[in-house]
Order: sequence, then structure tokens, then C-alpha cells
Amino acid sequence: MPFDAPVLLYGAGREALSTRAFLAARHPDLPVFVTTDSGTADLPGTTFIAPAELPAAFAERRFGLIVKSPGVSLYKPVFELARQAGIPVTSNLNLWAQTYRNGRQVIAITGTKGKSTTATLTHLMLTHSGVDAGLAGNVGLAPLEIADRHQTVILELSSYQTADMAFAPDIAALTNLYPEHVDWHGSVERYYADKLHLLAQPGEFSIALGTPAQTNPRVLAALRDPAQLLPPLAADTVAAITAASSTSRLKGAHNLDNAKLAAQIALAAGGTLDGILAGIAAFQPLPHRLEEHRIGDLVFVDDSISTTPEATKAALAAYRGHRIALIAGGHEREQDYGELAGLLAGAGVTTLACLPVTGARLAEATRKAAPQITVLTPPDLDSAMRALVEHRAQFDAVLLSPGAPSYNQFKNFEERGRRFIELAQALFTPA
Repeated sequence: MPFDAPVLLYGAGREALSTRAFLAARHPDLPVFVTTDSGTADLPGTTFIAPAELPAAFAERRFGLIVKSPGVSLYKPVFELARQAGIPVTSNLNLWAQTYRNGRQVIAITGTKGKSTTATLTHLMLTHSGVDAGLAGNVGLAPLEIADRHQTVILELSSYQTADMAFAPDIAALTNLYPEHVDWHGSVERYYADKLHLLAQPGEFSIALGTPAQTNPRVLAALRDPAQLLPPLAADTVAAITAASSTSRLKGAHNLDNAKLAAQIALAAGGTLDGILAGIAAFQPLPHRLEEHRIGDLVFVDDSISTTPEATKAALAAYRGHRIALIAGGHEREQDYGELAGLLAGAGVTTLACLPVTGARLAEATRKAAPQITVLTPPDLDSAMRALVEHRAQFDAVLLSPGAPSYNQFKNFEERGRRFIELAQALFTPA
């Protein structure tokens, strides 16, 4: 990568901060600029440039390199202007690979849902097996933060990161593939292509597929050679993992699938069965993913990280046997809620609070598919929780599993989850 001219950081979040630190350590005299589409850009040792000034700056070739943050869409027209001007666009991930990838065992895990749990489990299984492993990507550290600290590096990657990934791992894993992030990618088809770009890297590497991915036609079509697939787990290994998962904090059939996928990866990367079982026992649920809180005689489940209907289906399956009040809906990403609506009654949902804007479609579909469910259409989460107080006799569990992002009403899913529990404690704590 060229470092003989100023570098532009597009985005100012965690990855940009680690990129800035990397550049300062290796190229201390290099001028670094930063731009953001919104919010602040308070990065040390940088000069701010407004987005409106970029076309002229690119035409003048004022930058030798652009390092784009994951949340900034690769398909923004401004990046095409940069390419036309001969200015390469890269990422924190690709800079890590250029600098540190050689000589290291690299495991790259993606998927629409379950990638964070699978990556976390893989890391636990390997470290409990005595393997020097580190975790980076969306969970753990930014790639450049982990640098060369471990011989084995597990990368949990979003579609934003796989879209322009420019190196091959030793093991690639895909949990599943459903529509998501259409606003960033521009279309569902492009989302699929960008996600599957992980499997299209040149070179020889192994591939592990989660249970849903194993029968997905798009995934199977993306496989260059079926011989890349890791061998399935032995029956006695599956039995041991199933038994260990049943007494762990992994909830639901989808998390058992994640554990089996992680075990397959770990065994291929030098793990042992004892380490795998110890890793499962040590697992702690990630914040805002099926995170349980008991308040009085009710169970409140913070699954705010759920941003797809498929994630909501998995959450409902984990709480079968409960009478559920489900809070769903959020930022629009053109997802189909028809199938989810048809499953609600059979999953034990008695009360449904639908939040704008996707909640309007879910409410309409549910009224048609399951008229026996009480459907509420509050304007926001606060109103939804207050409305549920009035229907308290209808449920014994309240599940926030929105099946949509939070951006239309909250800064992120973490803020949404925290507010849910604050309201639960304020409104449902026994007097």
C-alpha cells in the first residue's frame, strides 16, 4: 500500500482509531486526514476534511490511500471517484493482512447470524486446548489492534468486511445466509455476493459450513471445490457437544448448531475434544443476545442484537413453553416478515408490540395469520413497555427480539437493549 502521500480515513470509529495508531507507529510523519458523513471525527493527529470537499481533493490526487471504516458503504459514489483518480481504497482488515497475515493461522468466520457466538466459541475452544489464539473483527479487537500478538487469529467478519477482503484465510466458515444490510450493499443479490466473497478468495483453504448453510443453494454454488469442506464431526463428538451444551449457557437449537460448527473449526485448527467441552462450559452469552433478566415472576429477554426475522425465529424457538410478549420492529431494511408472522402463534406469542417502521408490516401480517394474538402498535419502545403493563396477564416472558436494526430510534442495538431493561425494572419490579 502506498504511504508516500497523505492518507484519508473515512469514518472515525474504533477501527479508524486503531488504523490511526498503526500509521502513527509505522509512518509517524505521514499526514492523515479524516472525514465522516455524520457525527464527530475526533481522532488524534488528524486533519478533518468535509465530505463535500472530497471530489475536488480526489481530482487533485491529494491522497495516496483511503482507509474505509466498515460502516461506510463500499458503494458510495465518492469511492468510484477515488478509483477513477487512481486512489486505492482499503480497510483496517486488509492492512492487517498485508502486515501480519504471513506465518499465522487465520480463521475467518462470517454469516448473517451466529458469527459472533461461533467466533467466540472457537476462541474459547482453542485457548482451552492450549492454542495461542486471539479474537478480532466485529467482536474482540479491531484487526490492527491484535497485530501480531497471537499465532492463530480468529476473525469475526461482517459483510461490510468480507466485501473487499483481499486475502485468503486458512479456514473460512459461514454460519448461514439470509437477506440483511440491503441499505449498505444496495441490493439483496449484492449482499449475498459480498458475504460469499469470503469463499471466493484465491488459494487453498478449508471451509466449514453451519447447518443452514449446508443446504443453501447460493452457498453450495459458491464452493469452488467440495474437497475444501472440513470433514463432519464424529457421532460421539456430536453427542459430547450436545451434552455439554445442554448444561451450558448456550440457549436454543441454533446455538447448538453454532457450537458444533465452532468445534469443527477448532478441531481443524489444533483443538482437542477436552478443550472444546471446556470452551462450551466457559461460554458467556454476548451482551444483548438472549440475555435473561428475571424481574418478579417474569422473564425479560434482551435480544436487541436481533436484526433479521431469522434471528427472531431463533429467539422464539429458544423460549418454547412460555407465553411470550414479543417486541419487534425497527429500521427498514426491506425484509420479509410474512413467514415470521405465520410462526408466532405456534411459538407461544400471545402479545405482539410492533415498533416503527417495519413493525407496521409485521402487525398487518400477524393480524391476518393469527387474529388471536393481541397486536399493539406503539410509537416507540417506552410506549410499548407501558402498553404491556396493561396486558400483563397474557404472558410470562417478554422478549425484545426486533428482527430489525435500531437506527430509526436508537444510536445502536446496545442502547435499545439497555433501555428495554431499564423500562422492565421501572415498570415491572414488584412493589
